[in-house]
Amino acid sequence: MAYFAKLNSDNIVLAVHSVRDEDCINSEGIESEEVGIAFLQEIHGWTLWKKTSYNTREGKHYNSETGELSSDQSKAFRKNFAGIGSRYDPTLDAFIPPKLYDSWIIDETKGVYVAPVSFPSIKTYNTDKEYDIQWDEANQRWIAYDEETPRGEFYWDVSTLTWNASTN
Repeated sequence: MAYFAKLNSDNIVLAVHSVRDEDCINSEGIESEEVGIAFLQEIHGWTLWKKTSYNTREGKHYNSETGELSSDQSKAFRKNFAGIGSRYDPTLDAFIPPKLYDSWIIDETKGVYVAPVSFPSIKTYNTDKEYDIQWDEANQRWIAYDEETPRGEFYWDVSTLTWNASTN
């Protein structure tokens, strides 16, 4: 099965359609994006399509049966599987998910937006309980909540790599 993203004139993904492999084969018997696009254009009358890989996330290809990282990374295609609302970037030849926050920047290797501060390396407290970690756009930092102090808030200190009690 092959998958194609239907794009608007701003390269925003409107839909994702599946196409049988045999409907993407050229005259030499080789799978071709152009043949798949021509097939979709004939059926839908829509001209803007790009092939996308169901098994590619953040620039890496994953085995469709196990979900584990594929041993053949040459199959990684266009950074991410296209999703409705994502954008095709012709410069990166990649599908980029929507930007969550204004301060986030594109990681061109992964094809995703990332926070300007690395995600915390400590995700648990009391050895096994996980923090609820969220981005605080107003203060440009990661904040966390725990179930023991539901209204208590902590912030990630990038210089000490620790969680500190928030004062605001």
